[in-house]
Amino acid sequence: MVVLRDGRTIIGYLRSIDQFANLVLHRTIERIHVGKQYGDIPRGVFIVRGENVVLLGEIAKEKEYNLPLKEVSVDDILEAQRREHETKQEQERLLAKALKERGLNYIPDLSHDDMF
Repeated sequence: MVVLRDGRTIIGYLRSIDQFANLVLHRTIERIHVGKQYGDIPRGVFIVRGENVVLLGEIAKEKEYNLPLKEVSVDDILEAQRREHETKQEQERLLAKALKERGLNYIPDLSHDDMF
């Protein structure tokens, strides 16, 4: 399992790694979590540049099946992710408006906006 700098979670079989933590993963899926639901998008062979790796670890198969999460279809999880993103944007907008009314400037965190 690899967590990337942009927040994505990639799960696959590690085929190669070098001194810069560049990775080649085989039979890879991208797992999207929203609340207690998750969905898997097949990605095939996936090459990850080392500077984008935040976390790299091995998954214990027996523990993965006992998680309190519900698997849903790709379409359902993408829709849930879109709704979650819209909710966060609305909260950011309301916060910015409230702070502006008090004479403060608010700069939202846009680091993950390119994901959508």
